[in-house]
Amino acid sequence: MGEKRFVTTSREETIALGERLGSNLRAGDVLVLTGDLGAGKTQLTKGIAAGLGVKADVTSPTFTIEMVYEGTDLPLYHFDLYRLNSADELEDTGIFDVLGSDGVCAIEWGEQFSDEIGDARVDVYVTRLEDEAVAGEEPPREVRLVAHDARGEELLSALG
Repeated sequence: MGEKRFVTTSREETIALGERLGSNLRAGDVLVLTGDLGAGKTQLTKGIAAGLGVKADVTSPTFTIEMVYEGTDLPLYHFDLYRLNSADELEDTGIFDVLGSDGVCAIEWGEQFSDEIGDARVDVYVTRLEDEAVAGEEPPREVRLVAHDARGEELLSALG
C-alpha cells in the first residue's frame, strides 16, 4: 500500500502536521503510532486532537491506557498500549469497543498488536533524526504514514 513521509523541525511543526491529519480524519479511522520514547507520538496526537476540534489538553494515557476526548463532531479515542504484554490483555482496554466506531482511534505502542487491530488502519512511524540534529537543538522528526486499506490511501492523498 501507499506511504507518505514528512519531516518536522520543531514541536510546533509536529503538532501542525497532526492538526492537518486530524482535520482529514473521519469516524472509524484508526492510526497506530510507533516510535521510541520521546519521538513525538503524543505531540502528533495533540495536533490530531486539535484538528478534530478537541479543546482539552491531550496527554499520553500511559497509566490509564485509554483517554476519550470530545471533538467538534467526533470523539478521539487515545490509547497507550506500552504496558501491555500480550494480546490477551487487549480485551480489558476497551479497544475492541471503539475500533471502527463513531470516532477516531489513535493508538500509541500498538504495533505489536497489528494483527488484532486489523488492516483498517494507517501506521504512523515517528522517528527522531538524531544524525541531522544541530547542537543544542531538538532534532528534526520524520513522520511516515503507511496505509493498509483503501481508506488509508484516501487519507494519504488528502494530505497532499
